[in-house]
Amino acid sequence: MIDKTRLPETLFRPSRRQILSGMASAGAMLSGLTGPAFAQKRITITEGEFAPVPIAIPNFAAGTPGDAEVGVGVTQVITNNLKRSGLFAPIDQAAYLEKQINIDAAPNFNNWKSINAQALVTGRMTRQGNGRVKAEFRLWDVNTGQQLAGQQYDTSAEYWRRIAHIISDQIYERMTGEKGYFDTRVVFVDESGQADRRVKRLALMDQDGANVRYLTRGSDLVLTPRFSPSTQEITYMEFGQGDPRVYLLNIETGQREIVGNFPGMSFSPRFSPDGQRVIMSLQQGGNSNLFVMDLRSKSMTRLTDTPAIDTSPSYAPDGTRLCFESDRGGKPQIYVMPATGGGAQRISFGDGTYSTPVWSPRGDYIAFTKQGGGQFAIGIMKPDGSGERILTSGFHNEGPTFAPNGRVVMFFRDPGGNSGPSLFTIDVSGRNELRVPTPGFASDPAWSPLLS
Repeated sequence: MIDKTRLPETLFRPSRRQILSGMASAGAMLSGLTGPAFAQKRITITEGEFAPVPIAIPNFAAGTPGDAEVGVGVTQVITNNLKRSGLFAPIDQAAYLEKQINIDAAPNFNNWKSINAQALVTGRMTRQGNGRVKAEFRLWDVNTGQQLAGQQYDTSAEYWRRIAHIISDQIYERMTGEKGYFDTRVVFVDESGQADRRVKRLALMDQDGANVRYLTRGSDLVLTPRFSPSTQEITYMEFGQGDPRVYLLNIETGQREIVGNFPGMSFSPRFSPDGQRVIMSLQQGGNSNLFVMDLRSKSMTRLTDTPAIDTSPSYAPDGTRLCFESDRGGKPQIYVMPATGGGAQRISFGDGTYSTPVWSPRGDYIAFTKQGGGQFAIGIMKPDGSGERILTSGFHNEGPTFAPNGRVVMFFRDPGGNSGPSLFTIDVSGRNELRVPTPGFASDPAWSPLLS
């Protein structure tokens, strides 16, 4: 069965919630998902050896001759998304016995079994009379011949790439039982020029590096951008005239405002999970403490009061606790405390220093940067400090951020010299380290929630 969903229009992009709500049956279609087939095809992700699932993704058929290019583009985006996840192994189309499939009929599964495909995606892109595009796809279990998912979308032609990301998320969720993360964006610091006079601009892109858009002009230094839960706003630090300040920026309208005009430097901002508060560090003499501002009342609450540097705060997804970096014990380590302030518990005890902690959206891990022995490592640990695991190590890794499903970590690596930083992703199991394409040098990434 294919569910029909109409993609509405908005100022910038359709709402994902609207896209995925109000699904209705398309009528007499092919058989739908069955319990046994779903159970057989769910991918079990472990931290040991793992073999990606072979999946065949023929080019989406063209409803009309002019739709072929869009069909190929959608297929390529889906293929790249699933391959980059590390959980799927898309089969080279050169091995296919059939190049295109009729989405309205059951496939000849023997042709796909013969090339060892375990799953098959079929689809079609059709230009409507009003200029809109109808996108259809089906996900099949090749071994059982059962359909695992089927969906139909209707939207403006300009959103074909986003349709591909949403279809990728549907396939990922059906096959893994976890939410996907492809229909997301990343805000980062774009860097250009020589190392001693580097120009830094805020930039926004799709998670796969497409649709790059610049948010600032580069006249002032910008650092540590962070998304709000609504994905419409970011908070960041800017070195402009006078002391560095924390700003809010609406990425759709371009409007921005200072988050409190305090004496001294404010830095390392991050939104609360409900988007109603921004937590940050304020410098006071030689030390800094954590403060939180209510964005509605503009009231400010002090959370720490120590003769140390407390910085890089990050909320637990339920908003009840914070992790942060502090040198109150002599060198930077990670601490956890209630979100309202109070006693803080140190959770990092390995050799070296720990910094830039960030809580996973699932709540199960805290990612961090660890420095020691000339190496900069990206790692994760449980919120109580147990189970520390290094995901990647080298020079110079920093600034982890989680995908919204908590499965993948993005960070930046800067080799130094005239070479600049680049973005990378790695699975929380430590597998599948990949470079993220960007137009130039890039640092300080922050992953958005699923678009809404």
